[in-house]
Amino acid sequence: MRAFVSAAAALAFAVGGAVAGAAPASAATGEVVVFTTEFEELRHYPNPPSGSCHQLPATAHVLVNLTDADVSMHAGPGCLGPGVVVAPDRGWHAPPSGMFSFSVA
Repeated sequence: MRAFVSAAAALAFAVGGAVAGAAPASAATGEVVVFTTEFEELRHYPNPPSGSCHQLPATAHVLVNLTDADVSMHAGPGCLGPGVVVAPDRGWHAPPSGMFSFSVA
């Protein structure tokens, strides 16, 4: 019985350690840059966390993904539904409306 309890304790410790050592969601390295108009400064989103959602400004025109992760651009303010995937070092036109958002893979 004592051997069984010791083996069970060792197994529980190993499983607990593996779960506790699991890496948390990380941030993409780099930044997402949004161009709006010639009269506004660029919008920078440095190291956006994985799973984060950001609403684009109403005057957004171009989104540029300068991160090491895929970014999805969604046709809605809450990153709901599927989005157009913008690969690293690529960009995508965002129709000015204030109704678009982006999320990070």
